[in-house]
Amino acid sequence: MYHDPALAARGAADPRPRSAVSHGVGLAGLAGLAVWIAIACAVGMDGPYAALVGLIACGGPMVGWSLLVDKVHRSSTTGIDWSLTRPLAETRDISLTKLAGLYVTWGGIAIVYGVGRFYWEGNFAFAMWCFSWAIPVVAVIAVPYVLWLDRHLVEPRDGAWHLGAWLTGQQDVDRNAIYGHLRSWAVKAFFLAFMLAVVPGNFGGFVRSDLSALRDPVALAHWLIALMFVIDVAFATVGYILTLRPLDAHIRSANPFAAAWTAALMCYPPFILMEAGGPLDYHPGTQEWTDWFAGHPLLMAGWGAILVVLTAIYAWATVAFGLRFSNLTHRGILTHGPYAWSRHPAYLSKNLFWWLSTLPILTTGSLIDAVRATALMGVVSGIYYWRARTEERHLGLDPVYRDYSDWIDRRGAVPRFLRWMVAR
Repeated sequence: MYHDPALAARGAADPRPRSAVSHGVGLAGLAGLAVWIAIACAVGMDGPYAALVGLIACGGPMVGWSLLVDKVHRSSTTGIDWSLTRPLAETRDISLTKLAGLYVTWGGIAIVYGVGRFYWEGNFAFAMWCFSWAIPVVAVIAVPYVLWLDRHLVEPRDGAWHLGAWLTGQQDVDRNAIYGHLRSWAVKAFFLAFMLAVVPGNFGGFVRSDLSALRDPVALAHWLIALMFVIDVAFATVGYILTLRPLDAHIRSANPFAAAWTAALMCYPPFILMEAGGPLDYHPGTQEWTDWFAGHPLLMAGWGAILVVLTAIYAWATVAFGLRFSNLTHRGILTHGPYAWSRHPAYLSKNLFWWLSTLPILTTGSLIDAVRATALMGVVSGIYYWRARTEERHLGLDPVYRDYSDWIDRRGAVPRFLRWMVAR
């Protein structure tokens, strides 16, 4: 193999910024989830309880790896100093103020859920059932947890404390801290409800798959794609649940820019614009890839393999987060896995999947239908580009992300490929 000393020296002088998450965390979660999926498929456990156990099987090993191997609880980014053990009497009032802020926040979220009829219909009813059982338990556990943790926090007066202090008429209230706290909980409340609504159907549909049909390449491709989405949903849901400081998985900041929220909410119910009948529904007049390639088995198998790879990259991008997956938040900068190739591997692979699985330039209707479908899909991809840019604006407030962004411009596979294409 040819060795270029200049190239090696340049690579050594241009190191990739260190990732906030290790490879082992995601692998641990993936192994636990794989074992449970195998058990569930073997005995036919496809109900909602089995799906919830899948979350435990995914999250439990990640928590264990994070604490026992990576020892994330000792990281300075947690804001915890374990050598600092204040007397309970010193932090008790702070903790009670913080608990007041938390309870009011949870009460406000409960009101939003209660008023929104949308949350009690269809799949979302399962999420509300989960919350109705979990919230009383969380409310009780929060008391000893906050009293214990505040004794070790470098700065226990966080956004929850500032909200509680404002409610109780105390001094030195930082309104920006309150806004940050409310944004963080808005992210968690909105997206966790959505993820829990998706979990049972996603898991159950995969477990009920007919394995005898997998000799067909198309059926195998659909089965593998479904598996990738089971993995993606499990990791994402665990990420929204475990936003805890001792795991170094807390939310550093939630995106403060209205444009970021607008772009993200367009992609999720009840605000989604791309669903059937929505203003950006590009499906009328189109067919799936299996229809266009029917009668061409080799082309069908190859195309299916490409779609599987794209879905695998999408799932890999979620797995890379470990315990930290979340939209609209900064929970540590990732630089490993697919994020060593591109800043936004999930958005890139997802949009390529949609283009290749639908092929909007082909139509069962008129030329106008093809133009319309292609234009609408272009708008959808444009929204994801907008999301990516607003996320970069938020994360760019952190110098670590700016270093990573500069590195990916120079060394990332996708930017280098695009530069090569432009040069050609």
